[in-house]
Parts: sequence; C-alpha cells; structure tokens
Amino acid sequence: MQENPIKSAVATSQNGVARADGKLIVTKKLIRFSPYNKALGLGPYEFERSDIAKVEQCWGKGGGILPVTSDAIKITLVDGCVYQFILANPQEWISLLSH
Repeated sequence: MQENPIKSAVATSQNGVARADGKLIVTKKLIRFSPYNKALGLGPYEFERSDIAKVEQCWGKGGGILPVTSDAIKITLVDGCVYQFILANPQEWISLLSH
C-alpha cells in the first residue's frame, strides 16, 4: 500500500553538470524523486527518511560549477550518499526533513 504524500513539488535533481526535472515527494517514511525523463539516469530515487544524516541549503549550479540559485537542498544519507535538489522554498523542506 502506498503512503499519502505529506509534501510534493516539482524539483530538479542535480549531480555535477547533470540535471533532471521531476517530482519530489515526501511521505511519513519515504522520499521519492521521479524524473520526467527517465533516460537521463538521474532517478528515480527512493530512500527512507530515517536514513537521512543531514539536510542543508546549498547552491544550484549551472554547468556544475557556477552558483545560479540558492533555492536548493543537499540531503546526505548515513551511508554517505548525497542528493541535491533545486526547488522552491528550501527552508520549508529543510524543516520538514530534519530530525
């Protein structure tokens, strides 16, 4: 059975110079990112909220190096994996995802 979303938004997943637009969804237990274009290889991602070690605001970068927006978050998991998402209202997301 699929959980009801607590919050969802259009977001851009960023990994270096690679970017993919999609939908970021948070439920009580999970975080899911579903890219609109699955052929790019940036998602889908799904992980447990309990696996989050840290959530912080970061810069969304153009070309992987030039900061273009501060409307981004970086999610670091306990295993060291890092996910970056460019989205509106990053402080709301940080508050929601922080333990």
